[in-house]
Amino acid sequence: MSTLIIGCGYLGIRVARRMMAAGHRVFATTRSRDRAKDLEREGIEPILADVLVPESLDDLPAVERAFYCVGFDRSAGVPIDRLYVDGLRHTIGRLASRAKRLIYASSTGVYGDHGGAWIDEQTPADPQTESGRACLRAEQLLTDFAEVSMYPVTILRYSGLYGPGRLMRREALQSGTPIAADPESFLNLVHIDDAASAAVLALRSPRPGPRYLVSDDRPVRRLEFYGRLAEALGAPPPSFTEPSGDGPIRGDASKRVSNRSIKADLGWTPEHPDISTGIPASLAEESRQADRS
Repeated sequence: MSTLIIGCGYLGIRVARRMMAAGHRVFATTRSRDRAKDLEREGIEPILADVLVPESLDDLPAVERAFYCVGFDRSAGVPIDRLYVDGLRHTIGRLASRAKRLIYASSTGVYGDHGGAWIDEQTPADPQTESGRACLRAEQLLTDFAEVSMYPVTILRYSGLYGPGRLMRREALQSGTPIAADPESFLNLVHIDDAASAAVLALRSPRPGPRYLVSDDRPVRRLEFYGRLAEALGAPPPSFTEPSGDGPIRGDASKRVSNRSIKADLGWTPEHPDISTGIPASLAEESRQADRS
């Protein structure tokens, strides 16, 4: 069995490792020759390709399945809509001729603010940020293509990914800088290892559904998350300030994401049901990585 990962970054590399551990052949795209060498050392077969350069995608391999998880890098200077929408447009036709089906990583940011109410796969999308709108436009492009071509596609809408090396507002907590958010609003998260296990289940399922929300078992208020993280870091308790700007921002949105569908359909069980184990596990892994380096 073979898998192609488009965008082998923070999430994709963990999916690749799990697929290889199960005995699968894994290909992965990267724009960097140095990164290609890193992937090769892990046993992944690298492909130099860039979703914004269509001709670079001409040599994608034929595989059983593909996982598209291209992340947005603000430092690259590329508009998010161009990366998410145009990049997918360049890729999807080529993928459909080479991969038998596709799992696509999206975001619960497509829902915007719901005043703390629960949402699920049937909740209408209403993005209120630039990133949420770009995600939804990419999803619509993919859905339209799948309907016309009868190409099997599953969309995974992820809550905020966290884990080793990615603990939100860490520097602000350690410096005592106030966080621009409502401390009573809800935050929805999923540990990176659980995000990877959800993708693997969708990739390996013979008939996954068209869309799943991927989030841990317990949405938490921002006050709890930042309080627990500050305590684990030995930082002062968090302080908060009113969000600035003219429009809604992701940090000011409040909703509670239900994970019932993916648990029922695919048997997904998060290793870290909430931040009470996810934060300590993330910091412990950072310590192990530091010891190995």
